Amino acid sequence: MIHSVPAPKLAPSYQFRIATRSDSQAIADLVNSAYRGDSSRAGWTTEADLLIGLRVTPEDVCELIETDDSVIFLCIDGDRIIGSVNLLKTEDAAYLGMFAVNPQLQGGGIGKQFMQAAEDLVKQRWQAKKMWMTVITTRHELIAYYERRGYQRTGRIKAFPAEVPEENRLVKNLQMEELEKPL
Repeated sequence: MIHSVPAPKLAPSYQFRIATRSDSQAIADLVNSAYRGDSSRAGWTTEADLLIGLRVTPEDVCELIETDDSVIFLCIDGDRIIGSVNLLKTEDAAYLGMFAVNPQLQGGGIGKQFMQAAEDLVKQRWQAKKMWMTVITTRHELIAYYERRGYQRTGRIKAFPAEVPEENRLVKNLQMEELEKPL
């Protein structure tokens, strides 16, 4: 009797590139859909129960793209941007911010592959020795996700960014915790 064995499932191969100004609107749309509003509820990383309003505008994205020692790194599937992250050089490290994956595609391994590509980029581009980020302290599932990727809680707590107006905060007294990972 011959038994057929299913072929191993191969992870999709995504393309990665640095964003340009022409990507600003698509990046803002992606980030806002991943963090805020009802569209973010399709994924597991939503902040919709914590914050309302836009997370970022196309103008904010352009500013990040044009800032020295800052890049917005993209994950591309075909001709579609499905992930973005802002990487910022800080001394011998790199800050990872605004990490977003299309909420309808979350949970399929894209974030893991994309984060590894971002870490590789900052090691190559800036010779970064560590990556760090800030996460809302009440986002336990998100902190656990980053811990599975090798990030460690530092215990350093910061106030929530002042540029987010009080009227956009559904939960008061939000705080941020730094996480870091040696590269």
